[in-house]
Amino acid sequence: MASKETIGSQTPKAGAPPFLNADAAAAVQKAFLESCDQASRTWLARMQSEVSLWSDLANKLSTTQSVPEAVEAYSKCVSQRMQMAADDARQFVDESQQMMQKITHSLGNKLLTATT
Repeated sequence: MASKETIGSQTPKAGAPPFLNADAAAAVQKAFLESCDQASRTWLARMQSEVSLWSDLANKLSTTQSVPEAVEAYSKCVSQRMQMAADDARQFVDESQQMMQKITHSLGNKLLTATT
C-alpha cells in the first residue's frame, strides 16, 4: 500500500519544485514580513512629516498679514509637498526592489540547499 504524505511535510513530492517545502515558504514569508515591517516604519515617519508640513502651513497662514504673504506660504508648502511626493515615489521603488531582492535571495538559498 502506498504511504500518504502528511500535510505540511518537510519533504516535497517527487517531481515537485524544491521551493514548495515548508522551510522555503517560512523563509520567504519571514523575508517578506521583515521588509513590510521596515517599510511600515518608514511610511509612518513619512506620514508624521506630512502632518507637520500641513500644520506648519496652518500656523503660517494664521499669522499672515496680507494675501501675498499667504500665497507665498502656500506656494512654499505646495512646493515642499511636491518634493515629498517625488521622494515617496523613489522610496516606494527602492522598498519594492529591496523586498524582491530579499525574497529572491531567500528563495535562492532554499533552492540551493534543497538541490544539494
